[in-house]
Amino acid sequence: QYASATYTDNILVDFCYKGCEIGLDYAGGEMASLKGDKLNMDILEEIIRAENDYALTQYEAYPTVAESHFGGSVRACCAAAGCGSAVACATGLAQPTLSAWSLSQLGHYERIDRLGFFGYDLQDQATANCSYSYQSDEGMPFEMRGV
Repeated sequence: QYASATYTDNILVDFCYKGCEIGLDYAGGEMASLKGDKLNMDILEEIIRAENDYALTQYEAYPTVAESHFGGSVRACCAAAGCGSAVACATGLAQPTLSAWSLSQLGHYERIDRLGFFGYDLQDQATANCSYSYQSDEGMPFEMRGV
């Protein structure tokens, strides 16, 4: 396990509340209203980018926040949880929320760099391979992973 809520203080709570606030702003103030024709990847990317920028900016602006989260994987997981809460509040759907976690990890990789050591990188283990990915080496050739 890379991160545990035991060590996240109130920072994780802040990221999740801010994420929900951002998600509700995009959803017009109504919980889980982005569905059907209103839901598209561009909107999800905007929501995720806004929350990820907020979370990573907090780590850069306040060094004690980064010190409180002793590893990069804790910081990445807390930022990803905030992105997940943003999309969950906006859509009320599980699969876009899981994809938000993955996209947040990739955004963290672009902004901060890789997490992990000796070839075991968090972004490789907890991103697109867990969300709508094609697994040709497991069972049926058209079997899709994810929810």
